[in-house]
Amino acid sequence: MIKRSIVIAGHRTSVSLETVFWTQLQGIAQRRGLSLNALIETIDRARERDNLSSAIRIFVLTDCLERPSRLIEREAETGSEQ
Repeated sequence: MIKRSIVIAGHRTSVSLETVFWTQLQGIAQRRGLSLNALIETIDRARERDNLSSAIRIFVLTDCLERPSRLIEREAETGSEQ
């Protein structure tokens, strides 16, 4: 478990996540052209009741599960333009 301090909407808070979730979250942020803090702010605004660490885990899991579908759709769009 790794605990990191982050700033969300101008307020400092800390988030504890397993290394694999931090690694995946950083990759998602990089693919989207966002800073890690900006991505976490987006997740924070979208969450309903879960605590932030849980919301981040769900976000990362959802991204990992949906990524293959997005890649297939992108390949289909690229192939249809040729």
